[in-house]
Amino acid sequence: MAFILCAVCILAASLHDCEGDLRFASYYGDHMVLQKSPESAVLWGYGPEGTQVTITLSGPSKQKTSPVTVTKGIWRVTLDPVEAGGPYNVTAANQSSTATLTDVLFGDIWLCGGQSNMWLQMYKIFNASQELYLAGKYPYVRTFMASLQQSEIEQTDLIQVELPWSVPPTNTIEFSAVCWLFGRYLYDTLQYPIGLVESCWGGTPIEVWSSPKALQQCGLQQTNSGPKEYSVLWNAMIHPLLNMTIKGAIWYQGEANTDYNQEKYSCSFPAMIDDWRMAFHQGSGGQTALDFPFGFVQLSTDEKGSQTDAFPNIRWHQTADIGYVPNLRMQRTFMAVALDLPDETSPYGTIHPRDKQDVAYRLSLGARAVAYNDNEVSFQGPFPEEIHLFPMSLNITYDQGVSVTPSKDIFEICCTEIQTPCGPESPWVPAPIVHWGPTTVQLSTILCPPTEKVAALRYAWRDWPCGFKACAIYSTSGVLPAHPFIANCPPAQGYQQL
Repeated sequence: MAFILCAVCILAASLHDCEGDLRFASYYGDHMVLQKSPESAVLWGYGPEGTQVTITLSGPSKQKTSPVTVTKGIWRVTLDPVEAGGPYNVTAANQSSTATLTDVLFGDIWLCGGQSNMWLQMYKIFNASQELYLAGKYPYVRTFMASLQQSEIEQTDLIQVELPWSVPPTNTIEFSAVCWLFGRYLYDTLQYPIGLVESCWGGTPIEVWSSPKALQQCGLQQTNSGPKEYSVLWNAMIHPLLNMTIKGAIWYQGEANTDYNQEKYSCSFPAMIDDWRMAFHQGSGGQTALDFPFGFVQLSTDEKGSQTDAFPNIRWHQTADIGYVPNLRMQRTFMAVALDLPDETSPYGTIHPRDKQDVAYRLSLGARAVAYNDNEVSFQGPFPEEIHLFPMSLNITYDQGVSVTPSKDIFEICCTEIQTPCGPESPWVPAPIVHWGPTTVQLSTILCPPTEKVAALRYAWRDWPCGFKACAIYSTSGVLPAHPFIANCPPAQGYQQL
């Protein structure tokens, strides 16, 4: 950590001690995207103490701000709202110098965070050559990547930039595949500029991305050494971005918490979302929405044949133990179910499936519905509304039409002699699919011993529950897989409403 703090000191010296130097903060640059109307973009940077700085915007529309005074080496300006489009030149000027950003567009900014499945670069995915070729056809989807840095204290600015704002295909090969494809799919629908900001680090638990305030809400006050030290990436890779006005965020993380504070994830993940929302809202002076849309990928797969409940548990905890989003605890969120996208031959390890196109597309459907209020978009897979238990069978009524492929073991029931809560060590047995209708599935409970009763039901409750796009239940279109779930069962001839 001494090296990191030293690097911070060097950066601070270069930014604040250059006499007469006027500049923008680290994540502003040529080719960037600023948040469009109805929100207002925030610009800030560094300059000589006490001087007056004016921002001029020239392009399809023109704007000149009132002068602001540099205080403690920093100036900050909030533009009037600007409609989507461009290009613009943005100039900061004081009495003796200017700094100019060229080829600036206005559109929607999405922050992309998480661990290695968000980090996985474009050149590593299926059909990489074709995808990289297509990237050149999307000059209005721009990318930026923060460098991997840690800090023991909250940083005002990024310690280092990994990839500056770029026009594709420049730097796209090294950029997050999920982030890029998500932005590309959104552009196909929206037809205006999209800015993508990548800030992620492989192998990291949620605790390093969370502020001390968020961690305290879940009773997480202890720390680890090294890269798992609490809040070090919040300090270095998220906190510096808070002044930026953003449209929303997407997130792919949780693998590192399958064996670290797993039982806390149903608290720590929603708490981080809430905290980021408040922090970005305050940091942008109220321009970023207090409830900005937050999308995430429900964990895919890791080890075929694994008997542990680690991955199923985290998938469940990612929804605050409700099974779907948005819900009352996680409002204005959306989720891409990915457990049906395993990659047994991935050269990067089975924990890193190469099909990021389906992941990003499912995320983009959620964004269109939740962030852009498109009521015509289906973005959620089937989820049970009611469970009816009969002496030899169990009926599930889903919240939408279903496409069913018979399976003998993807559904499981817990059988007990007395009505007690079922857990990982309980006797779970398969419940084969025997009949189905437009919105219903009937399961056989014959494998439950005659002296025992069905106490609980679960679906796809395994690390690797099915083959590629071959789970048992999908939406009628076949595009969206059913969500995994676990539920207690009512007495026979009763029902449970989830």
